[in-house]
Amino acid sequence: MTTTTSPPALPVPTPTPPASRAGLTLATAFAPAVWGTTYVVTTELLPPDAPLFAALMRALPAGLLGLLIARTLPRGAWWWKAAALGALNVGAFFPLLFMAAERLPGGVAATLGASQPILVALLAVPLLSERLSPWRLAWGAVGVVGVGLVVLGPGAAFDPIGIVAGLAGAAAMGTGVVLTKRWGRPEGVSAVGFAGWQLTAGGLVLLAPTLLFEGIPVGIDGRAVAGYVWLGTAGGLIAYTLWFRGLRALPVTASALLGLLSPLVATALGVLLAGESLDPLQLLGFALALAALAAGQITPAPRTPKGSPS
Repeated sequence: MTTTTSPPALPVPTPTPPASRAGLTLATAFAPAVWGTTYVVTTELLPPDAPLFAALMRALPAGLLGLLIARTLPRGAWWWKAAALGALNVGAFFPLLFMAAERLPGGVAATLGASQPILVALLAVPLLSERLSPWRLAWGAVGVVGVGLVVLGPGAAFDPIGIVAGLAGAAAMGTGVVLTKRWGRPEGVSAVGFAGWQLTAGGLVLLAPTLLFEGIPVGIDGRAVAGYVWLGTAGGLIAYTLWFRGLRALPVTASALLGLLSPLVATALGVLLAGESLDPLQLLGFALALAALAAGQITPAPRTPKGSPS
């Protein structure tokens, strides 16, 4: 008699209770909401024509602070994984974001960034072995349309370099988000430490190009220092800590749809700080984007095949 040993079953992740998931979603949403302030901080507080230096100041000091707080370094394969994630989520994304913000109106750059949830939904199929979610893919498209209605006007400028930078930035972080979900977070490493690894790695990636091509910009005054501190603390270490904590437990495409908050916050700041107003079409777009963000957090129940018992 031959005994066949079945392979061990994969562990089934414990579902997050609805109340806990709602709180975790709100905490995770803090990150893209704060990232929505990047446009106004870049244009109003920072020296112009220095995207690499701005990205460096946002990443490296915050990363080193995260390492100091967590007192944990990568081990084994996590050295190259942390380097790869830091290069995608920070080292490439930050300068491309600042470049797009400088060369394009904030609205155009925001619309390009809003394409990230669609990319994440597509990448989750080969990298995470997930089935393509038509629900979240459709709401991702609705989100792009909504953001476009809010921020694009007849006078929107389409600088080619800015457009390439915006799309490349969305692709870099979209890939980083999916790989973060695929690789998870090592046991015993806090979300602060994990964020510190990536911010430090991304900052080190940026260090040589910044010193070689830009150097330290002139005109760094108190306003600029305040801008760098805001981007590095609230928009850097705090936001990425909450973002990576949320990615660990939430569906990856649902998390990516929270990124729609960034252009909406940027628009709201324009209304509050610059006295801008929204016409009816923009208000419709705002509502569509919010609906896409909210609907993307819902996981629709699987359809019951016809003829099966209810």
